[in-house]
Amino acid sequence: MNINGYTRLAAVVANPIKHSNSPFIHNMAFEMTEVNGVYLAFEIENNNLAQIIENIKIMDMYGVNLSMPFKKEAVKYVDELTPVAELIGAINTIVLKDDGSLLGHSTDGSGFFNSLENYHVEGQTISILGGGGAALAIIAEACIQKANKVFVFNRMSANYPILQEKLNKISKASGVEILLQDLADEEKIQDSVNESSLLINATSIGMKDKSIPINPSLRLPEGIVVADIIYQPAETEFLKWAKSQNVRTINGLGMLVYQAAESFELWTGKKMPAQIIKEALERKIYETRS
Repeated sequence: MNINGYTRLAAVVANPIKHSNSPFIHNMAFEMTEVNGVYLAFEIENNNLAQIIENIKIMDMYGVNLSMPFKKEAVKYVDELTPVAELIGAINTIVLKDDGSLLGHSTDGSGFFNSLENYHVEGQTISILGGGGAALAIIAEACIQKANKVFVFNRMSANYPILQEKLNKISKASGVEILLQDLADEEKIQDSVNESSLLINATSIGMKDKSIPINPSLRLPEGIVVADIIYQPAETEFLKWAKSQNVRTINGLGMLVYQAAESFELWTGKKMPAQIIKEALERKIYETRS
């Protein structure tokens, strides 16, 4: 990588973020596509967010990616939102447009579906476990891509009515039926999964231990695809459970790379060689730990 006076900057902004694999992904993409850019990680405090976003314009950056805890807060500092960002009220990508304005977008949902080879959302019924930010992005994208119906399972809590309100907004805007149900209701989960072609774990359950978000007695219908947004470990207990029922399973590494690929293309106009980078990232993460 030849850094010179014409090199443009992109970055990921979050706290914490030093552990991020995003610099590996984007810098490999810059090198492979021969784009004169460099990608860094900025770990900042909450009160510096507005200044960082203003610096996108001042420094003529490509833009930035955002992770926790800034995805919602950053919305008020951009000039325009894409439809999916409007629906979920959060962004993970800011793009400096040619006219000098800032576009806020969320690539999480589209990145997730782009990582599912040979799966077409339109007309499909989908079940998703969880109601956090990643889940909402996936739900909104499924609706934009005209899914038939989306079942959402979340634990009953004080935030349940807030989640219901968010899902109602997405459903009304898209015309797609979204049914929120209690994650503890095993009978409803089974009925919903029986209708679905895709089951997604969008919770963090299984990232740090060997637990799974549903009762393992759940039976999976033939042909269903089971995905987990977690990529460390590479195969969660949830995916092991699904694989034991002889269905196709996918971890979250593809989502990480393909959501980055969409950001990269918005910034540079170039297609990221996502599959090659995904394979390189797999070697970096998994082979070095084996």
